[in-house]
Amino acid sequence: MSGLDILVLGGGAREHALAWRLSRDDGVARVRIAPGNGGTRAVAESVPDLDPTNALAVVRHAARERYDLVVIGPEAPLAAGVADALDQARIPAFGPMRAAARLESSKAYAKHQMERAGVPTPAARAFTDAAAALTHARAEDAAGRSQVVKADWLAGGKGVVVPDSLQATESAIHSLMDDARPGAQVVLEERLTGREVSAFALVSGESVVPVAAACDYKRLGDGETGPNTGGMGAYAPVPGFGREALDAVMGSVFEPIAWLMGRDGVPYRGVLYAGLMLTESGPMVLEFNARFGDPEAQVVLPMLEGDLAGALLGVATQDRGAMEGSLGIRAGAAVGVVVASEGYPDAPALGRELRGAEPSSSGDDGDLLCFHAGTRATASGLESSGGRVVTFVGRGTDLGAAREAVYRGVAGCELAGRQYRSDIALRELAEQPASV
Repeated sequence: MSGLDILVLGGGAREHALAWRLSRDDGVARVRIAPGNGGTRAVAESVPDLDPTNALAVVRHAARERYDLVVIGPEAPLAAGVADALDQARIPAFGPMRAAARLESSKAYAKHQMERAGVPTPAARAFTDAAAALTHARAEDAAGRSQVVKADWLAGGKGVVVPDSLQATESAIHSLMDDARPGAQVVLEERLTGREVSAFALVSGESVVPVAAACDYKRLGDGETGPNTGGMGAYAPVPGFGREALDAVMGSVFEPIAWLMGRDGVPYRGVLYAGLMLTESGPMVLEFNARFGDPEAQVVLPMLEGDLAGALLGVATQDRGAMEGSLGIRAGAAVGVVVASEGYPDAPALGRELRGAEPSSSGDDGDLLCFHAGTRATASGLESSGGRVVTFVGRGTDLGAAREAVYRGVAGCELAGRQYRSDIALRELAEQPASV
């Protein structure tokens, strides 16, 4: 039997990491990526003219090329119904159909489903009217309850505002709703305190298999300062949140949601990511993502041992045995640091020369990896083409060794005006930040 022929949809660092990890499986013959970026050519053949959100074009291409599996990386193709179209064409797809992907694309829907399934989550209300939202925010503030403001639509990781005052809450409501389409909702959610953890599981109907947990850093600057971003770094594993804790979350979060979605006639099929807040009362779900997180994927995927392609195909074909028996976690740790463009997240500077960020290829399995996102190839090399440019990933026997490796990579990266955080995983260590 010949190896699997796989298409990865997307062009970010998550998709580079997926293509890199899949290409290393013995059972994989070829990996292609659409559209890819300036670095993914090191690990997969690009299909640069294929729009991953154009369902008809994706199906036509996949049918013509006879892929064994299509792996959908980012959220936009899921919301566009690409998985639905592939399913109708009987092409195995890893990624939920549009109705199930609403767990990510609609914060209000996700909150409703969590409440129905009995999943622990902070209290929240959705509003289509700014005046009503403002009234609620003021009443909650008067009662001593701070609010998190969330856009009820896909916002590229930038639709969540964590204000530090009532005035900032009001400003966030106005900012989101003034730019929203008519009828769009904003969700006001009780703000919790505690440690945040991202938990991942493979889900296919009622079959749920735990994958891993990671911690990510959303704010732009060291010490959790600056605006929220799509993510500036991550690490795995999470000290104090081991397999026993992950298994417990399977029972309290993932299995009830999977069962409810199936009962509602919208079975989930793909990876489900739960953003958790670890409170004194136990883990509470802040949000769901319908795909591997970015930058969490960049640290989780290099930690996985076994047949990832077989596990993802098992999800697509509802083969629980393939899902359960395929993956394990390697010893050690991984730390990822995002290098972003000057001006990110609001107005990233583009077209700047990038050096010292050699993209990881299939044979690259050392202590330093580099996954590209906002890059493009030029006649003279590589240049920036987006806000988050590359993610360096260090691996080591523990978080300290992984941090040392990743900041060695960051130190060698040349990009005018670059931005990055120097404190990724530092809170887990007693040592001072690496010198960069």
